[in-house]
Amino acid sequence: MPGTYRDQGVVLRSIKLGEADRIVTLMTQGNGKVRAVAKGIRRTGSKFGARLEPMSHVAFQCARGRELDIVTQVETIDANRALREHYGCLTHAVSMLEAVDQVALEREANPALYRMLERALSTLAANPSPAVSTAFFWKLLSLEGFHPVVDACARCGGEGPFPAWDVAEGGVLCEGCLLGGRPIRPESAVVIARIVGGDLSRVLADPPDDRVLSEVERLAVAALEFHSERRLRSAALR
Repeated sequence: MPGTYRDQGVVLRSIKLGEADRIVTLMTQGNGKVRAVAKGIRRTGSKFGARLEPMSHVAFQCARGRELDIVTQVETIDANRALREHYGCLTHAVSMLEAVDQVALEREANPALYRMLERALSTLAANPSPAVSTAFFWKLLSLEGFHPVVDACARCGGEGPFPAWDVAEGGVLCEGCLLGGRPIRPESAVVIARIVGGDLSRVLADPPDDRVLSEVERLAVAALEFHSERRLRSAALR
């Protein structure tokens, strides 16, 4: 479509183009995932400055292009500097950006995903806990239609206890369906249920112990990689 448009978005990534430009990818409020060229951004005195760094929340204007749009104006809403100044926050924020980049569709509006990412980054800046990104992964899976099965066996529908998890089936396994599953702590399924069941604020206020949280995170990453059919490379930095 010809012409220009205005929107808000979170910068997911930025790559060099030629000697002075960059291609930036944004998760936007009204236009889905957008890839656009920021011309001259790498030159000293660029009008865009550092406003299009990953994690930045910006208001922008673009001219529509056939494949790549062209950034014409940018204003910073929140640079999220606190996330860049703390290595733990940085690695977890980058993982959230990569996950969104993998599941979001270009030029297909997904305002719920945009809002969830923007709020998650703000929450992580205020509460630098690995529970934030772990919860984000599970909420992202649920939003994309892969809601985890935690209240019945994902394979046979039977009752607990549930000593295992199956990524392909998307949830817990009962004692009669263990084949092919991975052992999990009972507390891990409880935490996942609380995250996707409306009790997220309490999980963030009182996170589980490190062993449980680490297991819940590993399950989330495995599920994301399974459904996206891509590795979450930034998970190795965490």
